[in-house]
Order: sequence, then C-alpha cells, then structure tokens
Amino acid sequence: MKIARYEHNGFEHVGIVRHGHLHSLPDGTDPLAILALPKEERDFAEATAGRQHRAPLADVRLLPTIQPRAMRDFVAFEEHVVGVSKSVSGQAGVADAWYEAPAFLFMNPWSLTGPNDDIPMPPLTKALDFELEVAAIIGKAARDVTPEQAREHIVGYAIFNDWSARDIQRREMQVNLGPSKGKDFANTMGPWITSADELDSFRSNDRLNLAMSVSVNGTVIGSDSLANMGWSFEELVSHASRGALVGAGDVLATGTCGGGALAELWGRTGTQSPRPLKVGDVVSMTVEGLGTITNRITPQSSTGVAVPAARRRKPEDIA
Repeated sequence: MKIARYEHNGFEHVGIVRHGHLHSLPDGTDPLAILALPKEERDFAEATAGRQHRAPLADVRLLPTIQPRAMRDFVAFEEHVVGVSKSVSGQAGVADAWYEAPAFLFMNPWSLTGPNDDIPMPPLTKALDFELEVAAIIGKAARDVTPEQAREHIVGYAIFNDWSARDIQRREMQVNLGPSKGKDFANTMGPWITSADELDSFRSNDRLNLAMSVSVNGTVIGSDSLANMGWSFEELVSHASRGALVGAGDVLATGTCGGGALAELWGRTGTQSPRPLKVGDVVSMTVEGLGTITNRITPQSSTGVAVPAARRRKPEDIA
C-alpha cells in the first residue's frame, strides 16, 4: 500500500496511490490508522478506495502524509561520516563512539514540507546542501522494545531530505552541541508512505536493499544502497525507545547515505565542488520501492535577522 495526503481543487484528501492516480479514502481518514490495520483490513480499504474521488497524480499537490510530533535523525551510514566529518567538523575519520551506539538528533516537526514543494533559500547561508535519507514511520508507541519487537512498530517508509545550511552548521557544532539553525528550516518527506510489508521482497536479512540516488538539475550526484546502514531500522527503533517513549506517528530517519550530500564530497576533495545549491536548482531523490521527491530552491522568504554576539565577561568576573 502507498498512502498519501494531497490537495486537489482546493480540498485536502487522503488516498491510495495506484496506477498513476490518487484514489480517495473517506473524509476524515487518518493515514496512520490505515497503515496500522491488519493486512486484510488494509487490503479492503485499498480495494474500495476511489469511490468518492479520483485524480491523476500529475493534477494534485502532494502534502506531507502525516504531521509527526517528533522526528529523530540518525547518522547510520559510515561512508557518509567518513566524508562529511572533515567538511563539517574539520576532523577526518570516524570517532570510535560512532561505532558504539546509534546517535541521533531531534528535528523540527514544523519544518516538514511536501515532496514537490518549493524550498526557500534559508537566510544567512552560502552553503545550502541536501541529505538523501529514508525515514521509518512508527505505527504504535514503543518503549524499551528489542529489535525483534521493533519491527511490529514500523508501519511504513518514505524518502527523507534533511536540508542543511553547512556553513551555519559548522559554526554551531564548534559549541560541542548539535546543529540548530543550520537544519531547522526545512525537511522534506514523501512522496507518500509505503507500507512496510510492501518492501518485504527487498529484505536481505535485517536490511532493506533499496537503491538510492540524488540528482541536481538532472545530473546524478551520488548513489548508495539502503542495505549499507550501520544498524537496521529495528535496531534504531530499539535504541531510541530505551528508557524513552517513541510515539505513534514519530519519524526516524537514517541520516545521509553514502554519497548523499554535497558536504561529503567537499570533505573528500577539499573543495566546494560540486558547488552549494543556489536559487533555481532542482533536487530530485529516488529510492527503489518508495518513489521520487523533487524540490526547487526559490528566493528567500525570510528577512534573516541575526541577533548580536554575546557580551563577553571579564575573566576575573567568571568563577
């Protein structure tokens, strides 16, 4: 099943993607509730979809399928860490701590955009970048689950782009804290949510062997396989749920795949080539079994007021 939320002729709908069309579900349908149904009931919902409304994909605006309360972004691809570390933190190699346990940061759930929406250039940056990822969507709350139990909590997957202002991110991380304004302006997910069982044929042990690629203005920049994750999705969910609640509707993203960001290439070459994104650029991401998302960079929509630097205290005044 592929389920989407979309806008057509000024009205919002939830529908099933099938044969190049959106087949609507009854008004008020919760996509997460449909995905969490037993397969027989999901199959019935899919078979009866479209009785009220159908529209070609080309004629609708796809919206974020869900509006999560929390989004976690992991750093699950070793190849990406090798390349991006020097570019962002100034240090080459992979820290031993990376191998010990999955690391993640929380993202801004209000920043989620539709899979084909324009992305305004964020203010105060000259190094806009993309990040090719895949997100798992949680169907029922999890706390202290094992990896084996975690699979029951994942109801679907989608492509995820964690847009990043690399120059701002690099300055922020010198404070020994994760990025904030370097990443909180936009995240893109879509084009829809593909139910977990639909990807069973791509499973290789505990990994999903899905081909991933990203292009800018039609030129492929990087590609990888989702199977190259350092941890499985089930292990990521288990780790996130240790002593904490991972709620229904939460999004857990993999972090950038190998070759899935410009900053990774900058770290490997020592130069900003390919160049950072600029207004007018079109970024497309395709993941096998999940579809394609495409976004254009547009002019700034924010004035970008910067607060002044902190007042420095005299050393003798600091205990």
